[in-house]
Amino acid sequence: MRKRNRTAHRVPRLGHTGAMIDLSPATAARHRRPPLAAAVLALAALTLVACAQREIRAQQAPAEAPPLQVVAPIELQRYMGLWYEQARLPNRFQRDCTGQVSARYGLRQDGRVDVLNRCATADGSVKEALGEGRTVPVKGLPDAGQLEVRFAPAWLSWLPLVWGDYWILRLEPDYSVALVGTPDRKYLWLLSREPRLAPGRVSEMLEHARASGFDVSQVVLTPADPPLPRD
Repeated sequence: MRKRNRTAHRVPRLGHTGAMIDLSPATAARHRRPPLAAAVLALAALTLVACAQREIRAQQAPAEAPPLQVVAPIELQRYMGLWYEQARLPNRFQRDCTGQVSARYGLRQDGRVDVLNRCATADGSVKEALGEGRTVPVKGLPDAGQLEVRFAPAWLSWLPLVWGDYWILRLEPDYSVALVGTPDRKYLWLLSREPRLAPGRVSEMLEHARASGFDVSQVVLTPADPPLPRD
């Protein structure tokens, strides 16, 4: 009986042009991309996907809903400071927030915004998230209340997918109450300078959200207890 030769052979195949393709292990090894090049290509692909997703999100609002209008102009410095959440549409990143929720904004010298989100959890601990905000120019609306916020590490800030929309949809003249949402109507927050907003004011602001195409039947009111410790 003849022994089978176990030595690897080059196995020629026909490519789509009819040319012979060498599929031997040695050839495959020579053409394998370095890990760094593969990582760069993967990041580039993620960037393209993120850009496409942002365009899709902007078009995902119900067909009958009017285009969202942001407040313009706003004085960004006056908007800074401490806000207390009064209500929100449920979202995955606030799943552990069972008590009071706050957001503190601070304007930096470079025009960007430092963000500190805090919330009380069921076990009495405080969950915090540090982020950064930036304004987004809107054609024909100088100083419009259209921003983006990220909570990913700074070295990823060049990726579009780490930035989330933050649109100021309504703002009281004294900057005491703000309604914030996203153009796809999936995220909504009602913020107040005071820890507790009167129920009538809450209803008024949520009616504005409903008229703007948000499903306010899914909105949850933010509990005041347990309260956050003073920072």
